[in-house]
Amino acid sequence: MADSGDSKGATSESAAAESDAMDCPSLEGSDDSDWEECDDDESGGSVLDLFSKEELPSAEDVFQHCKTEHQFDMQKFVVKNKFDMYGYIKFINYVRSKNPSPTDISDSCQAKEAPWDNDQYLQPVLQDDPLLFYDVEEWTTQSVAMETEDSDITLPGQQYRALLERLHQAEARSEVTEGQLHDALKDIDRLRQTAKSFILSDQHALRPSHGAVAQLREDEDAAYFSSYSHFSIHMDMLQDKVRTESYRDFILTNQHLFKDKVVLDVGCGTGILSMFAARAGASQVIAVDQSEIIYKAMDIVRENHLDHIIKLVKGRVEDIQLPVEKVDIIISEWMGYFLLFESMLDTVLYARDHWLAPNGSVYPDRCTLSLVAIGNAKMHSNRVAFWNDVYGFKMTCMRSDVTREGSVEEIDPETVMSEPSLIKMVDCCSVSVAELDFTADFSLTATRDGTCTGIGGYFDIMFEKNCKNKVYFSTAPNCMKTHWKQTLFLLEKPVELKQGDLLSGKISVKKNKKDPRALVVRIEITNTGQVLDFQLQ
Repeated sequence: MADSGDSKGATSESAAAESDAMDCPSLEGSDDSDWEECDDDESGGSVLDLFSKEELPSAEDVFQHCKTEHQFDMQKFVVKNKFDMYGYIKFINYVRSKNPSPTDISDSCQAKEAPWDNDQYLQPVLQDDPLLFYDVEEWTTQSVAMETEDSDITLPGQQYRALLERLHQAEARSEVTEGQLHDALKDIDRLRQTAKSFILSDQHALRPSHGAVAQLREDEDAAYFSSYSHFSIHMDMLQDKVRTESYRDFILTNQHLFKDKVVLDVGCGTGILSMFAARAGASQVIAVDQSEIIYKAMDIVRENHLDHIIKLVKGRVEDIQLPVEKVDIIISEWMGYFLLFESMLDTVLYARDHWLAPNGSVYPDRCTLSLVAIGNAKMHSNRVAFWNDVYGFKMTCMRSDVTREGSVEEIDPETVMSEPSLIKMVDCCSVSVAELDFTADFSLTATRDGTCTGIGGYFDIMFEKNCKNKVYFSTAPNCMKTHWKQTLFLLEKPVELKQGDLLSGKISVKKNKKDPRALVVRIEITNTGQVLDFQLQ
């Protein structure tokens, strides 16, 4: 049933109703403001009380009067009985027609069917009764806090005592549970401390997590091993005299290290290092490689009549079982561009932690990574400044892409313009995989005046531990060329330096989370505030 607007009805006398009707504008040509004015005029009427002959200004006043004078709360009654609008109208008309007292109404509620629950009470008793137009549905849709202070709840003594006992039991259980939770938290904290001590203890120093590379599935690592299945890459490595002859000289001039020893060759390729070790007197050499080149290595070993010493195993080091419990020496040519690219050192460390005997050695045993300042304005112009004017068009947005990728190339030693700065030293016999992700400060002292256009990276390799004849080689720009070359990181904004000036900053080297064989390098230049991010992939 529609609401009257402001819930204030008109007078019940017919004459007043007719007078109001005459004051209202006609429908034709009227607007909403006219009807609002008409509704406002109704506020001057009166409303007959439900339980007396008293007239009150509004429906709200009637409900308040019922509550204070007759102890009948209309809102509570409507909510309690879940009246909709029709139920409410029938109740009002029932009271108007039968004149029951509030007590009679309360008694009627005990009956199976309420006396007002009859469609005959849909017929108004009072013409234009304002109470019939009052919107009570909002009472039933809002949460009404039922007051209980006016009435006491009486329970039988036995039921009361039972409820009280249950309350006490619940409180006791709550206290016990709280104590148990407190004890459990203390136990968890003790376990955490125990685990921390276990991880950091000396006896487990060589048992760290072996990182993302060890967790790669074989299919995820297939592309990496596939790249080593082609003969050309092995030819490049074998023809690299600095690389191959350094390993040869180390092994053959330190035969006392290999005599009657069990040797593990990690990533054996064509088997060249395994054959050097066999010639140096090793009792057994286990050569492991996952790439297809190992089948060629088997033929090469047989061709050189060393198959009684060298056993070849195809598979990832992280997945295979060796035919021995421990090995005395691990040899591997694991170095990648910028030393750590491809993360093959992770696999060597896995082999070390699983199979190396207590007094065993890993070779090479020590290596370093260094930076130098590079000044090559022509090369920088060709690669970076080139995008400032491309056939009369600006393409400067491309410059950031050029400086995001570290490039592997031969750096002209004439372009080196600083002393080197050591940023990482790796002891292969003790380093952990976690330490291969690192951040280091660098400071490059300019050896001449000029414009620094980039930073170059190179590494040095050492065979020293227990060696009678120590062997070293370097991939620095001023040394004999190797297939590793150097790694160049171009600066987006070149830096002017005078001889003796310092170019300082910080470098961060981490594995790429999406591809753990790739590297992410961040270089921060203190002099200019430049922050450069590079990918090696």
